[in-house]
Amino acid sequence: MTYPDGDPIDQLVHLGREVIGAGLAVGSGGNLSARSHGAHECVVTASGTWLDRLSRTSFVRVRITDGVALDGATPSSEVGLHLAVYRARPDVNAVVHLHPQTAVLLEALGVPIRLMTTDHAFYLRRVAVTAWHAPGTPEVGEAVAAAVADGTNCVLLPFHGCAVLGDTVEMAHRRAVNLEEAARLTYQAVSLVGDRALPECPPEFLAGRDAGSLI
Repeated sequence: MTYPDGDPIDQLVHLGREVIGAGLAVGSGGNLSARSHGAHECVVTASGTWLDRLSRTSFVRVRITDGVALDGATPSSEVGLHLAVYRARPDVNAVVHLHPQTAVLLEALGVPIRLMTTDHAFYLRRVAVTAWHAPGTPEVGEAVAAAVADGTNCVLLPFHGCAVLGDTVEMAHRRAVNLEEAARLTYQAVSLVGDRALPECPPEFLAGRDAGSLI
């Protein structure tokens, strides 16, 4: 099945239902944004919205350069994270911020997430971790923007959540799913054998494979 047709808002509505259904977030535990390619504004979930109850009225248009809300509504308190990413990465058209429980748990325990399957390696490539900053502060966006400036598309925010990026909403969604699956497999592996040298997908698998494509 192909990803739903429609503009970025329609796709974000779909994504919100899917991530809640998959257990990648609970209730309003996260926020979503997207923009059309090259656009100078993005749409961001409004403050307090539940991700599995989104509609076309659940979003606020925000100007990327200065953060001005163009619709008059109040965007998510993490809007600064989204804007900082778009400013740092012109190639990114979707930012997904979620609170995936297993990924957050492993980071809090100091256990790095292993990319064990070819899908994990292909879609995530690497997982960066920022220093801790209080949610909703400018420092969160600054830290994430610095972490993704080198092309990284997946970042963990300690005791908080994750930020995953994509050139499309679908790609960001795929990365969010693979991050939490990689975390769950890592958790299972550590439960079985302890935190030793756990296996990861052979690095040669990625040779010549475009990070923006699909498998």
